[in-house]
Amino acid sequence: MKNILIIGCGLLGSSLLRQISKKKIAKKIFIYEKSKLNITKIKKLRLPGIIVKSLKEGVVNSDLIIFCTPMSEYKNMILKINNFISSKTLITDIGSSKLETSKIIKKFLKKKIHWIQSHPIAGSEVSGPEHGKESMFYGRWCIVIKEKNTPKNNINIITKFWKKIGSKVVLMSAEKHDKIFSITSHLPHLIAYNLVKSAQDFEKKQSYGLIKFSAGGLRDFSRIAASNQIMWRDIFFNNKDNISKAIDLFIKNLNQFKKDINLKNNKSIIKKLIQTKKVRSKIIRLKQDIDKPDFGRN
Repeated sequence: MKNILIIGCGLLGSSLLRQISKKKIAKKIFIYEKSKLNITKIKKLRLPGIIVKSLKEGVVNSDLIIFCTPMSEYKNMILKINNFISSKTLITDIGSSKLETSKIIKKFLKKKIHWIQSHPIAGSEVSGPEHGKESMFYGRWCIVIKEKNTPKNNINIITKFWKKIGSKVVLMSAEKHDKIFSITSHLPHLIAYNLVKSAQDFEKKQSYGLIKFSAGGLRDFSRIAASNQIMWRDIFFNNKDNISKAIDLFIKNLNQFKKDINLKNNKSIIKKLIQTKKVRSKIIRLKQDIDKPDFGRN
């Protein structure tokens, strides 16, 4: 691969930039970034890559384009690149929901241009190029979306790219992807936002100043709830049907817990608590986290 264009150089975009440069995956890396603050940070950090002022300059000189913007920016960016993109250029992205974005791609992207959707399962509650790191994707899963008529060669190119980055790759449909991540990622973030909001509402109502007494549970949820609000708004809106079903399931189980607590149903609640503990063991066994108390904090 000769040249790569990264559109949007925040946390994940800058992490890709660092790793592409380290692994020498491309001869040239172009960066298109709208935020003047991020551009200043990129220059101050002396990150590798060529910052282009015009989108055209990056697009016409690149073999691969990676969208690292919020998903709400996709349509606008697609309409801009349509004017000068070549059929030789392949596009991918790092978005966290796929069905709605695939509709946008099919509707607005110029014909005969190939876009293979990707979702690296990586990130953090912080944002901005100063927080990016080369190891962000190492050993993490990357979902590559395979549609019925997707050219096999293009799938191979994107799969090879993510493997060079250090990710483990799995292929699946957009529909399956959005159902899985509505439960494993989107619902947990929504719960975190709602739990922290509930704590804020309780604090206002009771005037207890409870935030300063945050135990580990609220503290850990607050980390998730500190994530980028634009990115998560886009995810919630784009995967709304699956997330709504996940919320319904969560409410159903929450009401069952409430019932068990009110009835002091020892047998039922102990069974639930034991069953759910098994998930943590499985996550560790699958090497999705470390086997240390309190996530390895000192």
